[in-house]
Amino acid sequence: MNGLSTILIVVGLFLLGGIYSFVKQQMPKGLILLVGFGAVMCLGAGVLRLDVWS
Repeated sequence: MNGLSTILIVVGLFLLGGIYSFVKQQMPKGLILLVGFGAVMCLGAGVLRLDVWS
């Protein structure tokens, strides 16, 4: 399932870019925290699913 790990990592990085954009646009802090939590979860799941760590 290396493809799923790659997709999760890419989505996590995309969300991190969204956080930067939200901070720049001064969006509500709750929304920034929610997107940040989603990014951390995607990156964490993607790294844990990599075959290298198994």
